[in-house]
Amino acid sequence: MIASKPSNSAMTTSHFSLPAHGSSVIICLILYEGHLITASDDHSIQVYSVETGQVLHRHSLTGHCDGGVWSLCVIKDTLVSGSVDRTVRIWDLNTGRCTHVFGAHTSTVRCVVIVKPEWVDVVNEAGVITREKWPKRPVIVTGSRDHSIRVWTVPRPGEPEYRIDLDSTEVPNADENPYHRAHLEGHEGVIRGLAARGRTLVSGSYDHNVRVWDLATGACKHILRAHTQKVYAVVLDPKRHQAYSGSMDGNIRVWDIRTGECRYTLSGHTSLIGLLALSPSYLVSGAADATLRVWNPDTGALECTLAEHTDAITCFQHDDSKVLSGSDGILKLWNIKDGTVMRDLSLSGTTTVRQVAFEGRWCVAATYRGNTPCIDVWDFTGDDEWIGGSEGVEAEDTEDED
Repeated sequence: MIASKPSNSAMTTSHFSLPAHGSSVIICLILYEGHLITASDDHSIQVYSVETGQVLHRHSLTGHCDGGVWSLCVIKDTLVSGSVDRTVRIWDLNTGRCTHVFGAHTSTVRCVVIVKPEWVDVVNEAGVITREKWPKRPVIVTGSRDHSIRVWTVPRPGEPEYRIDLDSTEVPNADENPYHRAHLEGHEGVIRGLAARGRTLVSGSYDHNVRVWDLATGACKHILRAHTQKVYAVVLDPKRHQAYSGSMDGNIRVWDIRTGECRYTLSGHTSLIGLLALSPSYLVSGAADATLRVWNPDTGALECTLAEHTDAITCFQHDDSKVLSGSDGILKLWNIKDGTVMRDLSLSGTTTVRQVAFEGRWCVAATYRGNTPCIDVWDFTGDDEWIGGSEGVEAEDTEDED
């Protein structure tokens, strides 16, 4: 572990670096309740203490094979991963043990989201609105390069473990898995983005379309057609009854999820929009044109453009006070309200910033010094410029295996 202080940081800010995953590419990074979790194209998952930098399990979380781990999601002490090997694995974060292996997808599991129970309004055939909790227990939604989406129940601790036969060459029969709930078909291209809350799921695909699904019934409620090229990112906004989609066509579409109509088209980016994320007050987009844009989700108005990177935006996270973004070996902290740079966190020798995340006083980034992958960790305790918070929303990564 290498400790340092960035030259332009407040004196109370500390920093250290960790070597990670040998020479392999870090694909995923999660910062969750003091756990720093990374996944790589070396098939492995690492879990660290963000406070000490120590690996929390004696060995990597291994089991995936035939390519990298492309998606991670966490709920309480349960980690869910999806991989090029077509499987979904469930891990106990306390022990590092893989407790379940799900299979049924016939290609890379590209997206994973977890839907937690919450109260939702349900309109019956008579138009009467009632309140119900859905899902009844947390579910996993996975999207694949096989053009389909699957829904699984999150296993509870102590429930029977389930593993597909990894030695079989046959596609696993999902009906034999007690945790499998639904198979959603209809897209005609790779599933590139998923977003879900309550009963509502939004999916974006390389078929240029966005679909809105009812997770309770598995029905596709709307097919949202307007993009002219691949859809790379989707965000769901239940409060405003909206969904947002970013595409290779350079536009963001704002959709009414009740009617399926396009409310706004947000234009300005000149290249692929691979990153979208929403905080309570701001929608932020990151694109291959080297800029981030901050939008008003109520009106669709452009609030400000963040334009000091020189290459495609590879990652960002934001909340209602700041944006943390990475690109061309540069890591910047922006004031989201006026678009000014609050801090340049770039470190000497960094050539690439692949992932970023923040939580509370902690900020982490997956970076490269030349060809060597590293994890950089900053502790902003006592730093007056840093306003940490758990409400920050991390954008989906732009990595593409095509």
